[in-house]
Amino acid sequence: MHPNTNLILTLLAALLILNTSCSGKSSEKEPYVAYLFTYFTGNRIDEEAVRYAISHDGYNYKALNQNQPVIDSEVISSTGGVRDPHILRCEDGETFYMVLTDMVSANGWSSNRAMILLKSTDLINWTSNIINIQQKYEEQEDLLRVWAPQTVYDHEAGKYMVYWSMKHGDGPDIIYYAYANPEFTDIEGKPAILFFPQNGKSCIDGDIIYKDGIYHLFYKTEGDGNGIKKATTTSLTSGGWVESDDYKQQTKEAVEGSSVFKLINSDTYILMYDVYMKGSYQFTESTDLEHFKVIDHQISMDFHPRHGTVIPITQKELKTLTDKFSH
Repeated sequence: MHPNTNLILTLLAALLILNTSCSGKSSEKEPYVAYLFTYFTGNRIDEEAVRYAISHDGYNYKALNQNQPVIDSEVISSTGGVRDPHILRCEDGETFYMVLTDMVSANGWSSNRAMILLKSTDLINWTSNIINIQQKYEEQEDLLRVWAPQTVYDHEAGKYMVYWSMKHGDGPDIIYYAYANPEFTDIEGKPAILFFPQNGKSCIDGDIIYKDGIYHLFYKTEGDGNGIKKATTTSLTSGGWVESDDYKQQTKEAVEGSSVFKLINSDTYILMYDVYMKGSYQFTESTDLEHFKVIDHQISMDFHPRHGTVIPITQKELKTLTDKFSH
């Protein structure tokens, strides 16, 4: 063996470790064993805050921290309240993004101009940034509200897209998007329209899930049925959305704040939504994201959520959360 062979092998090993560390990707990911539900609870200012719940099966949920906030709304917001938490596990498997509506509903439904971007690697400690659309961009004088932001990874662009609904003046609510910067501290470029129904009616509460090369967008038809419809595309920014005619909720009551998640090691998806006029939540399931059946009889919660999202978590993450918030 050449005398420098050991040195070369050592350097190559170190370089491999460094590259793996920089990419944030590990060769073996921990399996998912439970679910984290992020939500808020109501329209009082003390209810407009992020809360956590845990489930071991995706059906039965227990609130953490005695159903009290896990993030201080006063610290992260410009209004003192936050709503509609959406949490996403990044492609590296180790970073989490959360986006929120920066809003106190007592100030009025057309009172907010901002959303909040948060980032964490442990689900406990979050860095946050307020994005005030009216202050950040020109020609936003007639902006009335910035609602229900979410984040999705755009596979075609290789970037994280933040999307949310906005209403200007007497116009309808429209879902816009912008890409996040690499640090997830701001959005880049001018917001552009992501989706607007062919009927020209308002749409809010967009929720996108990626399945088999297709992006499925679930959204609420605001002021036009107040239910959940779906549109699909293979390219988020192509404008080639195909709209479904039917409503996806399985109730005649008004609903909003839909969220879809996939059960661990299963082909089953859960579509849940806020039956806001009744103060209840409904869970449905599907294997094709087209046809849904009610599974409320299988669901239990020791809290009353409003618009929220669910992600799968590992045993290590479960322990971190329960050790922190179960006392």
